[in-house]
Amino acid sequence: MATQDYWAEAPLDRERVPLFARTLDATIAEDDSVRLFDEVLNSVDWSVWEAEFGERGRGQPPIHPRHLAAAILYGLYRGLRSSRKLEEACCYRMDFIWLLEGRRPDHSTLAKFRTRFREPLKDLFRQLGRIALTLGLVRLGEVAFDGTRVKANNSRFKTRTAKTLEAKLQALDALFEHLLAESESLDTEQVGSGSSTRLPEELAAVEQRRKRLRQALDQVRAADEARRQHGVNPEKNPAQIPTTDPDSRVLPNKEGGYAPNYTPVATTDGHRGFIVDCDVTADANEGPQAAKSVDRIEETFGQKPEKFLTDAGNTSGQIQAAMEEREVEFYAPVESSQPQPGNPACRDDPTRAVPSEQWPQLPRNPQGQLDKSCFVYDAEHDLYYCPQGHALPFEKELPDKRGGERVTKRTYRCPDCGGCPLAGACISKQNQRGRTITRDEYEEVRERTAARMATESGRQLYTQRPRIAETPFGLLKRVMGLRQFLLRGLEKVKTEWRWACTAFNLGKLVRELARLRAELTELAVAG
Repeated sequence: MATQDYWAEAPLDRERVPLFARTLDATIAEDDSVRLFDEVLNSVDWSVWEAEFGERGRGQPPIHPRHLAAAILYGLYRGLRSSRKLEEACCYRMDFIWLLEGRRPDHSTLAKFRTRFREPLKDLFRQLGRIALTLGLVRLGEVAFDGTRVKANNSRFKTRTAKTLEAKLQALDALFEHLLAESESLDTEQVGSGSSTRLPEELAAVEQRRKRLRQALDQVRAADEARRQHGVNPEKNPAQIPTTDPDSRVLPNKEGGYAPNYTPVATTDGHRGFIVDCDVTADANEGPQAAKSVDRIEETFGQKPEKFLTDAGNTSGQIQAAMEEREVEFYAPVESSQPQPGNPACRDDPTRAVPSEQWPQLPRNPQGQLDKSCFVYDAEHDLYYCPQGHALPFEKELPDKRGGERVTKRTYRCPDCGGCPLAGACISKQNQRGRTITRDEYEEVRERTAARMATESGRQLYTQRPRIAETPFGLLKRVMGLRQFLLRGLEKVKTEWRWACTAFNLGKLVRELARLRAELTELAVAG
């Protein structure tokens, strides 16, 4: 059996007073990442944050915003999001104690700080991005845009339709009238003596609930109207409004089912994976944020990205036209509506018919009819040619609504479908006026994008999109635990998302600096 002197002695005796006290700095290893973390934050200009503080009043002097921001950002970097967890870490974890130099902010201070400095946080995000740009870690050669789904701070069961909200509001109205009448009958003497005309506490609480219900009812009625405009009957499929966080929307979850969610978006640089822009929308479709993201990137870095990659859900003509206006090359899965090589309709003379033995190879649409790609557009004469060589002249213009925007749709109709041997494969039996082809104002933009995607370089570049765009979301959710927002309301959620993206970039910058320094040290030793 081992004797007592067999075991290692404790480095520090709890009761003994050391002759030479150990410094706080000695508790952190020289190569610990928290040192680089602190070094980067020390190099940042905090004057925008300092300007938010007014004249110093009574009480204890405030903690400098750099230290509170460092606690939040380093906490996110280490997977700590809760203000109470951060408070605990600032008291007991040596890396946090070292970073804050022994300061111990409580959870309420950290929670208030996290939501207060919305604009200064944007400035910090910008400064870190420009540091990365200066070091060559951000190049803006190609960027990838994508969105994800993050749950709102709202139970999936705490949602209401317009019908249930109306019933609840009627019940509250009746309760308010009852309490008001009761209050007037009991307090006539106080009112007569000139007492305060403010509502009693119980009545004020009911009135506040009525106000929130009216706001929620207005929102759900607007959502029902939007559904009606998109062809959905709100009587059979009504919209639901979350009652805890009304700014969120009931959307499908990635893991299945529906719940109140937000849609955070991020644009990531392709060189080293830094997030160059971030935002949050309450809508299911993040497409309208694409062009705005390019504008924000130019504002942040002083230059626009050269190439913009996104997925198939963001390929509307409006987005593609917006990218061309900004002189940014757009890459997304867009197919040409014109006949391509391998399609029998792709022929030198579109006025000549496709040979009958090639008719089975003509592409079909989901309805089983000849696809639009079987028809050749003649830009000079503004008409289409069908596989039989018949002309489809322009007939009329019709307004259409896509993605919340009005577009003009041009219709072309064939007058020679009667007796055509391909009529059975081209038009339905109910069609008595001939085959029609529609073309909107963005058709030429789509053709240019499709031609770009058809090149070998375009295909090779687009294979990088999943790696660039989806990696940050995986790290933010898996490492930082950002699967549900802690805050409520769209503006606060946007701030919470920016904190996370800023921490992501700061952590990446720390790792890149460590790598660069290691490479320089290796070169110096080799030299």
